[in-house]
Parts: sequence; structure tokens; C-alpha cells
Amino acid sequence: MIIREMIADDISQLAQLYKQFWDEESCLETMKKTFNRLHDSSSYILLSALEDKRLIGSVMGIICGELYGDCKPFMVLENMIVDKEFRSLGVGKALIFELEKKASEKNCTQIILVTETNRISACKLYESAGYNPETHKGYKKKLK
Repeated sequence: MIIREMIADDISQLAQLYKQFWDEESCLETMKKTFNRLHDSSSYILLSALEDKRLIGSVMGIICGELYGDCKPFMVLENMIVDKEFRSLGVGKALIFELEKKASEKNCTQIILVTETNRISACKLYESAGYNPETHKGYKKKLK
């Protein structure tokens, strides 16, 4: 397995992973346009995990500015996905650790994330990677 920055050629396989997880289609044209915009921004880190040229996982980190204390940035971990055939094999943890390395290089002081409480295996993954669910409480509200 290799972890590398995401490239445009990964998008069609990424759409298949999202279909596997959410059971809904993604618009490839929109995904490609959005990827190009995010890829060109220094505020986004997009990583892919590959096994024999097959996309088996992905994660996105968004760097956010801070306006208190020493004003160092923090990162939001979002859109973590691992192919169901490769779960519990270290793919998610490898993606997280590479994202953490990139966050440190960007001077981020912390990484935050939100996941659904019923996603037991995802919660276990994040906890095994050192994320503590006891110290903070996250909230999420969908808009339209």
C-alpha cells in the first residue's frame, strides 16, 4: 500500500468508494471541477491510499485559521473513506498518520473531526489513532 497526494485520475475510483459507502451516485464532472479547485488551494490536503494502482482509501484535511492565542492553524479531518474489502487492515490509520504529518508540516496545532456515533468501527479507528472522545463533544447540523 502507498499513501500519496490525490490526483485527478483518482476521482472516478473515489466516486465508486463513495457509492459503496453512501449507496448514491456522485457527479463525476462536478467532482473533477471541485477536486481541481481544492487541489489548487493551500488550505486542502487530499490523500489517496492505493494497492496495486487501485484506490482503497482517501481522506481530506482542511486547514483553518485561528484568531486567538498564538493564532496557529488547526485542521479538520473530513471525508475519510476506506474500501470495505480493506477495512481493519491499517489503511485508515495510515491515512490518518500521513494527514497528521502534513498538518504538522503546515504548523497546525490540532486535528478535529466529527463522525456519526453509530459508526462503531470508525470510532474505534479514531480512538486507536489517539483521538479522545471523552474530552470534547461535537455537533453537526445539515443545511438543506
